[in-house]
Amino acid sequence: MEKFVVVGGNRLKGTIRANGSKNATLPILAATLLTGGVCTVNEVPRLKDVFVMQELLTYLGAKTNFEGNTMTVDCSKVQSQEISEDLMRKMRASNLVMGPLIGRFGNVKISYPGGCNIGSRPMNLHLKGLATLGANISEKFGYISASAKQLTGTVIHLDVPSVGATENLIMAAVLAHGTTVIRNAAKEPEIVDLQNFLNAMGAKVVGAGTDIIRIEGVKELGSVIHTVIPDRIEAGTHMVAGAITNGDVVVTNVIPEHLDPLIYKLREAGVRVEVMDDSVRVQGTGVIKAVDIKTMPYPGFPTDMQAQMMALMTIAEGTSVISETIFENRFKHVPEFRRMGADIRLEGHTAIVKGVKRLSGACVEATDLRAGAALILAALAAEDGTVLDNIEHIDRGYERIEKKYNALGARIIRVNSQ
Repeated sequence: MEKFVVVGGNRLKGTIRANGSKNATLPILAATLLTGGVCTVNEVPRLKDVFVMQELLTYLGAKTNFEGNTMTVDCSKVQSQEISEDLMRKMRASNLVMGPLIGRFGNVKISYPGGCNIGSRPMNLHLKGLATLGANISEKFGYISASAKQLTGTVIHLDVPSVGATENLIMAAVLAHGTTVIRNAAKEPEIVDLQNFLNAMGAKVVGAGTDIIRIEGVKELGSVIHTVIPDRIEAGTHMVAGAITNGDVVVTNVIPEHLDPLIYKLREAGVRVEVMDDSVRVQGTGVIKAVDIKTMPYPGFPTDMQAQMMALMTIAEGTSVISETIFENRFKHVPEFRRMGADIRLEGHTAIVKGVKRLSGACVEATDLRAGAALILAALAAEDGTVLDNIEHIDRGYERIEKKYNALGARIIRVNSQ
């Protein structure tokens, strides 16, 4: 087990590059299962979750090669088979293989997936959608089985705009017979990237980025070379790092419109944000103003940035009200912030944050991926040193974040906790 030792108080200054999007990479890698060809995916971040997906593809019979930030995947020898509980529990996004496997092979059997414990993320929307496409679904002893001789296009209305269900059902439908329409679909940019990847393989998908997606089934898909979009959550985390340290940070390899909700809130908080073609510059002004935040599906404020903005609000002038509407268990970072001297009161799914003059270093624990990133940000702004444990959560979504921040002037050391 490893931990971070963070010595706060330094202004971050310089340029930092965001990697390719984790949340786009994972469904794209799952989608390689739809073809017997060879897929080359560029800008793949070297993260724990990506290595788990690579392991899962290899388990199913794929040949993978991961050099630098490029992964090649040959799924010509893949066969659908039962996927063990141990492998599935390593990552929530492992459930994304369901759509491709039943779409290509007509059957799939997986255990319920794992991932961050941030609240209920049920599989019912995935399974209901697959059943609507004609799959026979059974659940027994913690395993989900789905089979169909031939999936048939239909109209699917999602009860809520679930990102994972939208992605899974798109992938299941691309090889189905006829046309599928997904209504109330999630609109996230990562779904648009998946659509672009599939269409480059020969699929016929339109509408990603809107709430209605139409998929015309095709007989087969081919090889493709694709570059993953930048990670908007990683970029957003770096932007808050610049703001919380009163720094001057340029974040490159970004698509600025993907960051609009965060840019708006940072400016409202008194942070100077300059938007360029594929980069943003964040400059502290010496004053952070309290702002209210409510997480919403895209294009609203992202739940994956809630903890990081809460870190910023802990030292803002005034009181902030932060409402979490996506996941019911996503305030686990609050007790850790309190250890550092933050003044936060919880009322159901709302956190009331009264800004303090400064945070203090403490021994804290990363309870999930984004909570861990937020605690790094708080530690950068805190007096004295902070010891952050359970950093394996952070490695799931940030590629050697300590090296990137140290290059900007931070003092973060990765040490073995044993």
